[in-house]
Amino acid sequence: MAATRVIASVSSAVSGGLLTKTPFVGKPQSVSFCLRSNRLLTQRRRVFTCSAIYNPQLETKEEGEPETLDYRVFFHDNSGKKISPWHDIPLRLGDGVFNFIVEIPKESSAKMEVATDELYTPIKQDTKKGKLRYYPYNINWNYGLLPQTWEDPSLANADVEGAFGDNDPVDVVEIGETRGKIGQVLKVKPVAALAMIDEGELDWKIVAISLDDPRAALVNDVEDVEKHFPGTLTAIRDWFRDYKIPDGKPANRFGLGDKPANKEYALKIITETNESWAKLVKRSIRAGELSLV
Repeated sequence: MAATRVIASVSSAVSGGLLTKTPFVGKPQSVSFCLRSNRLLTQRRRVFTCSAIYNPQLETKEEGEPETLDYRVFFHDNSGKKISPWHDIPLRLGDGVFNFIVEIPKESSAKMEVATDELYTPIKQDTKKGKLRYYPYNINWNYGLLPQTWEDPSLANADVEGAFGDNDPVDVVEIGETRGKIGQVLKVKPVAALAMIDEGELDWKIVAISLDDPRAALVNDVEDVEKHFPGTLTAIRDWFRDYKIPDGKPANRFGLGDKPANKEYALKIITETNESWAKLVKRSIRAGELSLV
């Protein structure tokens, strides 16, 4: 039997949800979620989310050894029940703040991702032809997903060359100075968006900053990123454009004039992909191989 290790214990509280504390960082983090079995999909301001029923604790647990095919990071409530980080952690915390789940910590290269086709969507290392995948060089920012979002592969985006969604949750590039941990949930605010086109599929990159970052109060929109993190937006675009080239593949492209969109546009993308996710979990759209548990 594969070894199981508790790697994070979250106890907690947040507005309308769950307060959490994680040993991954020096101060408590706020996170809220509801149990899958008790999920109530509600709409307010065109945003779908969970309604918190009570305040359990959250743990993330490793199964298997890191950098093996069997390695998984599962999320559990305080009764030991597995929950889905994609479906059961709410997107919004209010006041323009969102939950962000770290899949790949900054300055690492193992290509970790939520397994959208497995029960409870644990985090695992991606594979290709049975082999573990790594980026050719370290990623320089915390990278992960916005829960309760989905890029619909049947939906063409008129703003971005009519490209269809990539069938995944929306990606986040978190630019703060602190290195996250796999499975850590951070409170972030989006400040920009990049429209990456990967082999014809639209793969949004939302640029965000953790509220715990010392410069978070100074960064509220795309121009603030250039002022306080000069060169970062160009570096993000170039990194994602070029990372497949060492493997002999063509560079990725970017829509929207090859430039980052502002915060308002980023929030629009988040709202639209949250609505797509709501249709998915209500089975208004075929899920295919995606796990809705």
